[in-house]
Amino acid sequence: MPLAARRCYRLAFTTALSLALCYGFDIGIPFVAPVFAVLLAAVPAPPPGARAALGLVLFIGAALGVGILIGPLLQQAPFTALLIIALGVFFSNRLALKPGKALPATLLALGFTAIPAADVASSALASALREALVFGMAVAILCLWLVYPLFPEDTHTVGSARPKPPTPAIPPAEGNWLSLRATLIVLPAFVFTLTNPTTNLPFLVKSILLGREATALKMRSAGLELVGSTFLGGICALLVWWCLGLAVELWFFAAWILLVSLLLAAGCYQVFRNRFSPGFWNNTLINMLILLGAAVQDSALGNDVYRAFVVRMALFLLVAGYALLAMYLLEGWRQRVLLR
Repeated sequence: MPLAARRCYRLAFTTALSLALCYGFDIGIPFVAPVFAVLLAAVPAPPPGARAALGLVLFIGAALGVGILIGPLLQQAPFTALLIIALGVFFSNRLALKPGKALPATLLALGFTAIPAADVASSALASALREALVFGMAVAILCLWLVYPLFPEDTHTVGSARPKPPTPAIPPAEGNWLSLRATLIVLPAFVFTLTNPTTNLPFLVKSILLGREATALKMRSAGLELVGSTFLGGICALLVWWCLGLAVELWFFAAWILLVSLLLAAGCYQVFRNRFSPGFWNNTLINMLILLGAAVQDSALGNDVYRAFVVRMALFLLVAGYALLAMYLLEGWRQRVLLR
């Protein structure tokens, strides 16, 4: 099987299997594990070993534990807490610029934002969210371990292949600027989430992923990457939700996720030629999983799914548009300062 096809199947099967396990065992916030599965399986490399996996799970537990400590401070001394959160998000964005550190940086950003926001609603919600994120990461790693032997990397040519040139290091000043830009994208979404943490947590997760994406984007392609992937993810979520109406079964749900993940992975790995970046397709898949997870929760609570979807999709497009506008304004301001 060609290497690109193996990577497509690995990403799709890992995502679908993690979704089936989390919904089957009723793990809290089930869509978290598939999102982590995408972030893990999209990397064209073997899964983390036992020691690295344990370290990653312990790291996410520690990173989210920081949010448990910040939560009460956010209610008693909001200005100090917001300053700590801003510094934590900036540090996580700076960490994400280092090769191979994108996933730990995302987990750290969740610890500084999602957990304190949930603690504003209730400490029980914050603890449940932390537990769900830790279990979600463990399930995603387990699924990748199970799927990888079926669709491994091309081990026959690894030794003879030419080593890839090292990624050029980002100058410190440029790295600080990119991290600041991403932080300014995340913070307004965090403040908005505080108005209703229970409902707006998916919106905050989306903003963190947008901020992470913004650090690697050029202005020329930012609009298509940020807004286009959000819109396409919403379309995919609507199609899967409509197809679920044919048979409301867990394995049917997992099968549709497998199919759509396979199609989006084919775009990511250029199985069919396209001008979109891998990040575009991965973010489309992540947006679909978040929107579908929220829709399933709305259905379980008896809420109007389509109305909630429209509101949530509008918020997602709004934060994507804000991220794009913020990038343009901040880059324009920076250019004017440099020209002085």
